[in-house]
Order: sequence, then structure tokens, then C-alpha cells
Amino acid sequence: METFHYLAQCPYPFVWQELAANPNTPADVLQDLCSKRDSEWNDSRLLRLLAEHPNADRAVLLKVLAQLEARLLTATSRPYAAVLALAARPELTPKELQPLATLPGASPRMRTGLSRRLANRAPKNP
Repeated sequence: METFHYLAQCPYPFVWQELAANPNTPADVLQDLCSKRDSEWNDSRLLRLLAEHPNADRAVLLKVLAQLEARLLTATSRPYAAVLALAARPELTPKELQPLATLPGASPRMRTGLSRRLANRAPKNP
């Protein structure tokens, strides 16, 4: 576990992405990775990997959600894959995720994808 913490302090985004892609990375390290910044492309990829990670608990996912909200508010970043990955996570409610569709940076395609992902999560009536 100490190795994961050590690597998370590395200044290289490819290391952060590898940690976020590693299924053995613990949640506390994932939480630290939520605040890492490099470039728009690398940051969006990191957020997507964090949103998809099997060890990402609710605390990690809420941090990812906050980062996505901030990026979509500026309308200069397009972290759509991360939004869709987050929408597939049952740890967050549709009510928490739906506001992403109203932000200035949300494209019509992202809104549609978000709605579909959330609809697919909804319990089906028998």
C-alpha cells in the first residue's frame, strides 16, 4: 500500500493514470488522485478512470463529480466520457448527477448519453 501512496505523489500524469487504471489501487489513493492536474486531456482521462475504478467509493465519486461540475461550468473542458462513466455508478443518485446536464459545458450529445445511462440504471418494473 505504501507504494501506491508513493506513486500518487509522482508529478507525471501517466503514473496517475496507471494508478487509476490498476484495480488494486485503494480508495484513499484514488481520493488523492482526484485533485491532480496536468492538461485538459490528461485530466479528463484521469477523471474517467477514477469514475470507472472498482475501488472508488462514494467519497471518491463525489470528488470526481465536483471536478466534473467545475469543468462543465467553464464550458472550456469536455470531460464527457467521465460524466458517462460516473452516471453508470450506483453509488451516486440520479438526482446528484442530473444537474450536470444543465451546465454550460454540457453538449446535447452528453445530455442524451447522461439521460440514457441514468434510465438504464433505473429499476425495471416486472
